[in-house]
Formats: sequence, C-alpha cells, structure tokens
Amino acid sequence: MNTDSSLYDFAIVGAGPAGLSAAIYAARARYRVLVLEKDRIGGQITITSEVVNYPGVEKCSGKELTERMRRQAESFGAEFMSAEVRSLDLSQEIRVLHTSRGEIRALSVIIATGASPRKVGFRGEAEFQGRGVAYCATCDGEFFTGREVLVVGGGFAAVEESIFLAKYASKITILVRRNEFSCARSAVEELEHHPKISVRFNTEIQEVSGDGILDRAVLRNNVTGETEEYHAADGGNFGVFVFAGYEPSTGWLPPEITRDSSGCVITDERCRTVVPGICAAGDLRAKDLRQVVTAVADGATAATVLEKEVQALHEKLGIGDLTVHAPERKKDTAPEENRNESRENPGSEENASGDGRLLDSQIRSQLAGVFGKMASTVTAKLWEDDSTLSGLMRSFAGELEDLSANLATSFGTAAELQEKHPGIRTPALELLRQDGSSSGIFFHAVPGGHELNSFVIGVYNTGGPGQAVSPETAERIRRISRPVQIQVLVSLSCTMCPETVMAAHRAATLNPLITAEMFDLNHFPELREQYAVMSVPCMIINSGKPVFGKKNLDQLAEILEGAV
Repeated sequence: MNTDSSLYDFAIVGAGPAGLSAAIYAARARYRVLVLEKDRIGGQITITSEVVNYPGVEKCSGKELTERMRRQAESFGAEFMSAEVRSLDLSQEIRVLHTSRGEIRALSVIIATGASPRKVGFRGEAEFQGRGVAYCATCDGEFFTGREVLVVGGGFAAVEESIFLAKYASKITILVRRNEFSCARSAVEELEHHPKISVRFNTEIQEVSGDGILDRAVLRNNVTGETEEYHAADGGNFGVFVFAGYEPSTGWLPPEITRDSSGCVITDERCRTVVPGICAAGDLRAKDLRQVVTAVADGATAATVLEKEVQALHEKLGIGDLTVHAPERKKDTAPEENRNESRENPGSEENASGDGRLLDSQIRSQLAGVFGKMASTVTAKLWEDDSTLSGLMRSFAGELEDLSANLATSFGTAAELQEKHPGIRTPALELLRQDGSSSGIFFHAVPGGHELNSFVIGVYNTGGPGQAVSPETAERIRRISRPVQIQVLVSLSCTMCPETVMAAHRAATLNPLITAEMFDLNHFPELREQYAVMSVPCMIINSGKPVFGKKNLDQLAEILEGAV
C-alpha cells in the first residue's frame, strides 16, 4: 500500500478537459491522483457558451460539461488542489513539482496546462487592450452593447464568438486573413445569414489608435496591398476582439521536455514526451486538431500509458501495492474555491436560489464546510448606504451568519466608514480578523458568480493560514513601505477576474499598508466612465493608470514595486 501521504502516483497539471479525462482514467484504475489547477476547473472551454460537437452530448455549455467531468473524477477518488506549478524537477525518479502551495512529489506527471489567447501583434494592440481591444467575448462583450465590433480570426473560435457578440454589438465585421475560414463548413453556416455579421476575407488589421479609447483602425487587403481606415458609422469608438488561436502554456517546463518552434510539447502518438514518466495532453501538445474530444482522448491515452511505468516504480522503490483514497476518505487538499460554479453561477445576485436566498443549498453546504475549518473567527462587516446594492449585500451578509460559528457579521454606516477608512466607497463588505483588525479586503458587490470564489479565498486568507505564498514573493509584498490602494474592477461573468481579485486581496493580508477593493462595474458605472474601462479585469493602483488583464500574485508584486 502507498503509505506516504505526500506522494502521488499521478500529478496532473491542469484541469481542462485533458487533465480531467486523465484524472478519471487514473483514479478509476485505483491510483492516487492529484490535479493541480492555478485558475479555474475546466480551462478555456468554460468560456464557451455552447458545445454542440462532443459525441453523445447534443448541447451544453463548456462549464457544464467540465463540471460533470470534475464530479466524475472526484467520485473515483481524484484529489484537486488550487495551486500554480512553477517548475518541475526531473533529477530524481520521484518527480518534484514546485508550486505556490509547496512541493508535490509524484511518480508520474501529465502536463495538461493548455493554452492562452494569442496576440496578433498589430500596432496599438497592447496599448489599447482594455480600451477597445479584447480577447474574451464572455468577459467583455457587454461593454460593447450598441457599438460596432471588428473580429480578428478565421477559425472556429472567431465564428462562435462573433455569434455570441451579436447579442450586444450593433454590427460585427469578421476579418479573415485568408480567402476562407479555417473551420468546418457547418460552423460557418449560422453566421452567413446573420443580419448583424459580415465577413471580409484576405483582410488584416495593421494598426489601431484613438484618443484614449480606440476609434480608428487601419485595414489591409493582403492580396492587393491596399489599406483603408476604418471608423464606426456613428463616428464613436468601437471594439476589436482577437480570436487568433492560442499560445501553449509551456514556459514553466524544464528544457528536458522538448518543444517545437511554437512552444508546443513534442510527444509520440501515445502522448509520451522524451522524458520517462512524463506525458503531455491537450492543446499544448503538438498536433493537428485541438478540440474537446481530442483533449479528452489525449488525457485517457496519457493516463493508461503511464500505468505500467507507475507500477514499475512502485516495485522498484518498494512503495507497495497501489491504492487510492476512497471518496469518503479523500483528503481535502484545497478550499472550495473552484467548486462553487455551475452553468448558472449559483450565488450570483441574478440567480437567487428557489427559497429566496442568494446562496443555494449546495453552495451553503460547501461554504459551511470550508469556514468550519478556519483557525479563527472572521467578521464580515457591511458598511451600508441607501443604495439598492447595499440592500442586496445586507441579504448576503444575513445568510453568512448561518454558515459557521467561525463567520460573524456586523454593520456600520457610511459616515463611520469614512472615519475609519477615508476614501473607501460604500456599500462595502470588509473582512475583519478575530482581533477586530482589518484584513485590508473590501468587496463592493454581492460576491456571487465567479467572484464567490474570491470571497471564499478572502475569508480563508483572513481567518486561516491562508494560501501558500513563496517566501520571496511574500517578502517583496512586505517590503512595500508606502500606502497602496488597489481597486480591481470586474464583471461577475468574467472567468479571468477572480485570480486578479485574489492576488490583490492576498497582498492586503500580507502588508497592512495595502488595501484591496473589488468593484462590480455593473453597480459602479462612474468608475467605468472615469477610467474608460472596456475590458475586465481592470486594476487601478493609487488612482493611477489602469492595468488590464489577469494577474497573479508574482505579477502584482512586480507592478506594485514599479508603482510605489
């Protein structure tokens, strides 16, 4: 029997379809399996509103499909941990993964970290990210309601996301650099007769510009070489959404794991890398077709291929018979930050439970379990005003009291808040430590939808040991010697916002000079106008220039060092 509680048979890095499939196969074969995911369970497919080509599933959202996979993997005993894997040590037969939550030891590793949206590189792309240039229709589509949109790309993602964006935009023009789409004909048929969508083939975007907000683009016909300026018909600003493929998330891998010129991991047809005991699965693998169905096939292949190698190591190292923790005995390796989402985002103010509460029974049960394990009491103090949002937040605070004896609530007025924390807006939900001191964490929202995760982690960081942070990063945060106010502007539908919110809140718990606030822009339109926000997450530090895009704690530390 494997009696070493710190040793896993399989460490699976990434919880997209490939990683979840590998977890299902390995755990069902009674191996000890740990899935590590730094972001969200399900990966990039969770931002897809409709999956219609997965065999046996006529139609569902990407989030719904991968949530089923996660539950299936857990039912077989797979464990999940929210952690970023920063490096992989291959010097010993037992592999060591260095993560944001410490070292993990494993007999085999399946790399399934997927890929992230690729930037095209036209002039002004970086400058106008968040000011008109965007990469996630789910996160940022609503910011372009009633506006024109250019979509860059000719693959399935560009087609699908254009159809989704048509719910918001007044007009969509798809720019395809070739003379035809690169996806299946069936995917294109729906947009051919769409009244809002037109297509321009052999066309690329060369440059975007504007006075603070994007209002001009230069387009080039790559057959004739002719260029033209594009302006919205109403003379106002417009959006550019880029869906030009993905870059593999492989920069953290050691040089022993070979990659091609684009960064994709090179494997054989059985998903094996050149390093024994290490497989790669999913979109980061060098291959022709990248779909959910090929990702889950990779995961299954990788898991079954590694079985013999894991068994051989058990015998060689004298570890003993293979076993897996039964689900009822399974160690809870992480707070429930990645387990609180369904297709409808229970817990959001838009999706109250059937009994009139904002949190449904399943979420209440999960949160009670997490908060019951805290080392000390946390008080959620609501600083109220007379707004509608304040009333919703009071309802949320009222529900918290029933979850755990470790979680209390209290209330204060806007005037009292200004005496204690000048400059903090109301309504605000502040997290206080057991001794009454402020954690520096504030929510200006009902923390529902994806941001329920942020609230759970905020409470965990305030009342428990908190998420593991490398000593180097913690020291960088603690060295900041001047007051810092971080405001993270989000949308509750954004899948990329929580990581930035969690990073800001974690920084606040590490340094009393830092305050970190999360704002739901739906309730604070004045902030959207003040900072010309057209993409989330958006981070404002000491009322300075907005910083757009998802940031982890290491990236935030670097930004703070430069800002203060």
